[in-house]
Amino acid sequence: MPRSLLVLVLLPFIAHAADTDWRAFRGTDGTATTAARLPTKWGAKENVAWKTDLPGAGTSTPIVIGNRVFVSCYSGYNVPGQPQGKQEDLKLHVVRLDRQSGKIEWTRDVKPKLPEQERIRDGHGYASSTPTADAERVYAFFGKSGVVAFDHAGKELWTADVGSTLHGWGSAASLLLADGLLIVNASVESETLYGLDAKTGKEVWRVKRVLEAWNTPVLAKAGDRTELVLAINGKVLGLDPKTGKELWACGTGIPAYMVPSVVVADGVAYVIGGRPAGGLAVKLGGSGDVTKTHRLWTSKKGSIVSSPVYHAGHLYWMGENNETAFCADATTGTVVYEERVPRSGQVYGSPVLAGGKIYYPARDGKVLVVAANPKFELLATNTLGEGRGEFNASPAASGSQLLLRTNKAVYCIGKE
Repeated sequence: MPRSLLVLVLLPFIAHAADTDWRAFRGTDGTATTAARLPTKWGAKENVAWKTDLPGAGTSTPIVIGNRVFVSCYSGYNVPGQPQGKQEDLKLHVVRLDRQSGKIEWTRDVKPKLPEQERIRDGHGYASSTPTADAERVYAFFGKSGVVAFDHAGKELWTADVGSTLHGWGSAASLLLADGLLIVNASVESETLYGLDAKTGKEVWRVKRVLEAWNTPVLAKAGDRTELVLAINGKVLGLDPKTGKELWACGTGIPAYMVPSVVVADGVAYVIGGRPAGGLAVKLGGSGDVTKTHRLWTSKKGSIVSSPVYHAGHLYWMGENNETAFCADATTGTVVYEERVPRSGQVYGSPVLAGGKIYYPARDGKVLVVAANPKFELLATNTLGEGRGEFNASPAASGSQLLLRTNKAVYCIGKE
C-alpha cells in the first residue's frame, strides 16, 4: 500500500487515540478541557461502564494513553477506614488497567523509603501525585520515595531521588513532560524544581528555593517562546523548560502556600491560591521582575485547594470549604457570580470542562455539573451510592467518558 494511502487509512484511528488520551494531571495540555461531550447524569447503577477496585488508596488522578489507564496507590499503612498499621507494611503501587474493560493488567510495587510521615492531614496518604506517560514510559512520583519510570509492560527502567523532607500535608505536585524532560516539583521534598532526562532519570537542571508550592507546573506559549509557569509562595515564575533559567517573576501579593495549578489562555497565566485565597493574572513573555509591567489584575477571591478552568473569557472554580462556585471575568478579575451550591461537601479535586459544562468533584462523592457560562446554572448532582469512598482526586476525561477515582476504586462513567 502506498505510504500516502496508509496515512489516510490510519488518520481516523490516530485522531481517536488523541481524543481519548489524558496523559497527565489536568489532561495532556494541562487545561482540564476536552471537546468531547461527557455524560451529565449518572448513578450507582446508571451510566457506569465499569468499576475497578484498586489494590490500595490514593488521591492521584488516573491517566490515559491509548488503551491503557495508569494510576498510583498505596496500601498497608494509614489507609482511610482501616487500622493505622505499621510503617514497615507500607507499599506503593503503580497499576495499569485496560481502558475498555477496566481490568487490571499489572501492578508494580515501589519500595518506600522509611520513615514516612506518620500522620497526613485529611487522609491524603502517600500516592497523591498524578503520574504522566509518553509513548514508551509511564512515570510516577511518590514524594520522599522518589520518581520511578516503567515501560508500558511494567518493567522498571530507572528511579530518581529528589529529596527527603516530609510535611504534614504530604506531597501533591504532579509530573509534567516537556520535550524529553520530566519536570518534578519537589518543593516539599527539597524546595527544588528538577528537570530530569525522561529516558534515564539523570538530572539536567535544578531550580532552588521553590517554596511552598504544591501545584503542578504548566507549559505555555508566549509568541515563539515556551515558558514553564509555576506558582510559589509570593511569586509566579516563568522559566525556560530546557534549562530551568528564570525568564521572569511576578509578585502575587498572596500569602502562604500555593496549591491550585496555574491555567493559561491567550498568552495570560491565571493564578489562584494562598491562605486567605486570592488571585491574579500575568501576561506571559516578560523579562525580569514583571510585577509592575505584566500583572494585569489582582483579586481577593480564589481557592485554597482546587484549580480553576478557563472558558470563553471567564474563570471558574469551586471554594474548598464553603460550598461556593465562582465565576470571574478573566479580563478584569471581577467576580461575576459567587453562588452557594446546595447539598455539596468539601471540594479538593480540580474540575474538568467539557462541552460547555464544568464537572466539580466533592469529597463526599457527589459530582456537581454546572453550566460553563457567566449565569450560574446547576445542571446535575450525581452520586455513586454508598461505600464508594472519598473523592479527593480530580476527574479525567477520555473520549466521551469520565474517569472518577475514589480512595477505593476507579469508575468509568458513560456507556459509549
